[in-house]
Amino acid sequence: MRRFLRHPVRLVPLGFLAAIALGTGLLMLPWATSESRYTPFTEALFTATSAVSVTGLSVVDTSTYWTTFGLIMITVLTQVGGLGILTGATLVILVVARQLGLRNRLLVQAETAEFGFGDVRRLLLRIAGLALASEVLMTAILAGRLWWAYDYPFGRALWYGLFHAVQGFNNGGFSLWPDSLVSFSRDPWICLPLVIGTILGGLGFPALFEVVRAWRRPTTWAVATKLTVWGSLTLLVAGFVGLLAAEWANPNTIGGYDWQGKLLATFTQNAVVRTGGFNALDTNQLEEETYPLLIALMFIGGGSASTAGGIKVSTFFLLAFVIWAELRGEPDVTVGRSRIATASQRQALTVALLSVALVVAGTVALIVMTEGVRYYRALFEVTSAFTTTGLSVGSPDDYGTPGHLTLTLLMYIGRIGPLTLGSAIALNTRRRLYRYPEEQPIVG
Repeated sequence: MRRFLRHPVRLVPLGFLAAIALGTGLLMLPWATSESRYTPFTEALFTATSAVSVTGLSVVDTSTYWTTFGLIMITVLTQVGGLGILTGATLVILVVARQLGLRNRLLVQAETAEFGFGDVRRLLLRIAGLALASEVLMTAILAGRLWWAYDYPFGRALWYGLFHAVQGFNNGGFSLWPDSLVSFSRDPWICLPLVIGTILGGLGFPALFEVVRAWRRPTTWAVATKLTVWGSLTLLVAGFVGLLAAEWANPNTIGGYDWQGKLLATFTQNAVVRTGGFNALDTNQLEEETYPLLIALMFIGGGSASTAGGIKVSTFFLLAFVIWAELRGEPDVTVGRSRIATASQRQALTVALLSVALVVAGTVALIVMTEGVRYYRALFEVTSAFTTTGLSVGSPDDYGTPGHLTLTLLMYIGRIGPLTLGSAIALNTRRRLYRYPEEQPIVG
């Protein structure tokens, strides 16, 4: 038991389970709801899991169902979930680095050159300081805008600013406005702080800290940082162009906006779609061709060791480099002037394929358990839950108790799964003193 508990790879899922259990109990209390009644177990479990996994899906109207106590609990659970992810990822990286053997330790240390493996306390304090500073600044801007331009009472403006700042940096997605950000989709003072906070929280601390340290020398960045930063920029541009083209003339979303409004609303929605959870466009009124684009962006997600979900940007673009090398007949997979280890390629492929299998299985299960649901809607909901995004077509309340439990399980697996799986694979590296004869089976 002692060996089990001191292993962060095992502690991370246990810690999240404990936070979910505590949050479920607190949200079931009668003073957590506006009607002063006990919340059903399934609803409380769904909401607590959604908050701790920083997803943002809800089976009730967040703006009216919960009291101030309930909303504070959701805020605390989101903050605990977000910092827990960052802290857990930090500890796992350090443990993996120490247990890989000298050669692999040096490789990992080269990939995380910003961090001293002996100074965990300093690293964790920097992560907490980054989160606190970002949320304080976002709160000030949002509260000031709501108070000055929308005539919110100062106390209410401050509370709304704090709530959405925590949700933004932690990629949570819960909102006190019934339509999320749709009513503010043309207000840059509301949208842009949340977009910047979501991007900062979704990049991941290894990439973010290295960019800050060596922003003048991007060629010296580690491969993981290059894949995360340049990959994220690529997805931001490609997603923005695709979403703008698909929705430009849609009268139910941005068709009636002026060109500045169209650009801002589209940029906001595109920036937060990879696990941010807010929606600046009405997801029920999107064009049919928009849904596959959003599903793909949600599935990719954000950076490693971040508050974002998905298979991660670095995983996606690493696989793209693998495909490109194979198509060119190259013996090695290279990113810039670095050769990618075969073990990393296999780990990326394993995470991606297992994630695809879970999304497909979850979609089939949701269709079977819910009468009349369209396949694309089920796929959208399952992808949103597994990637801890929080966007929804319609309402998750339509799926009944079996559907709620399925989405709850997917949120939990999607939150701790890639981190735990990737670390377990890395720690399970073994050396064999013999090799079998090689064969080359027909592929394709």
